[in-house]
Amino acid sequence: MKSKNPILEVRHLRKHFGPKVVLKDVSFSAQQGEILCVIGQSGHGKSVIMKNIMGLMKPDGGQILFKNRVIASPTTDSSTYDEVRQKFGLLFQGAALFDSMTVGENIGFSLRERTSLSEEAIEEKISLGLEMVGLENIQDLMPAELSGGMKSRVGLARAVALEPEIMLYDEPTSALDPIMSDKINDLILSLRDRLNMTSIVITHDMSSAYKIADSIAMLYNGKIIFHGSPAEIRASRNPYIQQFIRGQRKIYYALDSENKFEEQFSSDTIREHRDHQKLFRGIENLRVEPKIRKVTPP
Repeated sequence: MKSKNPILEVRHLRKHFGPKVVLKDVSFSAQQGEILCVIGQSGHGKSVIMKNIMGLMKPDGGQILFKNRVIASPTTDSSTYDEVRQKFGLLFQGAALFDSMTVGENIGFSLRERTSLSEEAIEEKISLGLEMVGLENIQDLMPAELSGGMKSRVGLARAVALEPEIMLYDEPTSALDPIMSDKINDLILSLRDRLNMTSIVITHDMSSAYKIADSIAMLYNGKIIFHGSPAEIRASRNPYIQQFIRGQRKIYYALDSENKFEEQFSSDTIREHRDHQKLFRGIENLRVEPKIRKVTPP
């Protein structure tokens, strides 16, 4: 059962840029240790939500609460957020490493700027951060020497260096191949388990969302139109939601049981939807027999 006091709560968030209203009325909450994926089409305001949570933008309406304390609203002084800034970590899209700094300098930057730790303690944290993301002994490399996946992992090590209570990910698997995307998803799960962080993941990748999410919130037309478990979103009858989630590649299935899957997709259903046979590859107990055509040798 969910706690009555979420660690993070967004209440009726509104944001506009000139005459364009991006967020009309966004509300959701996240519990301690939960992974919440916020999904939706590109350009619909997912990253705007994240920037408001991070204090990079000020809401035009509504409130953002951290541990029941209002940290952002149209009337809240920015100094209020400054008091809790270190409680939030952010993995930027594309990692956003400093090109002129080594890997070690990138990870240690916030530690040197925001803490009074000794240089020895900082170096120890840098090594630990790299070990957590599976990249040891690369402190002296430059970002230009790293692959896209390595940059993402270094960015993640930098983001968790201050041991945040809430971690935000902005499209963490964008521009990565499927294998590296899966490694990043595994890291998100591993770091949550290891550090007990609450994670807010901005994504439009349903395969990733199904794998890592405890709950999924869907943004459409400036509002959250769904917030529930991966199994519940798959069962939704909302036509827009179904169009969105079915248009994504499906690798991970968050269903309550195999029986539920078998009931939803009977053999009759498969015959009626032969154009979608790829959806069923790799799913146990389902077989689609191809028609075999005889070929007469010349």
